[in-house]
Amino acid sequence: MNASEALRKLGEERPLVHHLTNYVTVNLVANVTLSTGALPVMAHAVEEVEEMAATASALVINMGTLDPPWIEAMIRGGKEANRCGIPVILDPVGAGATRFRAETPEKLLSEIDFAAICGNAGEISTLAGLDAEVRGVESIGGDAKTAVVKAARRLGATVAATGPTDHISDGERLLTVENGHPLMGRIVGSGCASTAVAGCFAAVGGASPETVAAALACFGRAGEIAAEKADGPGTFEPRLLDALAALARDPSALEDELRIREASVG
Repeated sequence: MNASEALRKLGEERPLVHHLTNYVTVNLVANVTLSTGALPVMAHAVEEVEEMAATASALVINMGTLDPPWIEAMIRGGKEANRCGIPVILDPVGAGATRFRAETPEKLLSEIDFAAICGNAGEISTLAGLDAEVRGVESIGGDAKTAVVKAARRLGATVAATGPTDHISDGERLLTVENGHPLMGRIVGSGCASTAVAGCFAAVGGASPETVAAALACFGRAGEIAAEKADGPGTFEPRLLDALAALARDPSALEDELRIREASVG
């Protein structure tokens, strides 16, 4: 599904997107979701997570702030979403930075069928079994192109590695996205927010490489628009929300602005 079609459907259908996300970026993730036309909910209590997941059109699981009760909620919500045929998206924040963050995504992947996985190059390299350097939740190194293809083949999902160029693969095809702006890396939560947009698009269009690439390109284009009048990261974030909301109101503004390319897997 292309970006314009996804935004139109989001505006028409107003799907509920359930986020099990971290408390550092929860407000930005909720506002980004709302700006696409979808409806956000952030319910992580084990007492309600399954019931909430069953009412949603997509579930986004974000590993940013981990503890055992949150992991239990992720597994319960993910299994219920799988049972209901709802796409589940994983953002493996900080995967590999600590033993806990290396073990947790493996546990989640063993319990839940993920439709898509979105992270930075270091996180995706870790999931692919490749060497990578991750400090805290930031990627210092990793070959994104190789990582997404290998991870997609290993995990049987669409995998995206975000960065100056985004790489997206299902193991057979490889797409690149070159929309975005350096200021996106200067605000906390831009990666979480991009995964949230992928979850919104999945709610109406599934999680094929084309749909995930469209989500990342749309979010990147919003970043480009926001940067035109931003003085720095402090003014950039609200302008990012404004730009995304404007694109959702008029998806035709995306025509000829998205730089999505097919690349060679080999």
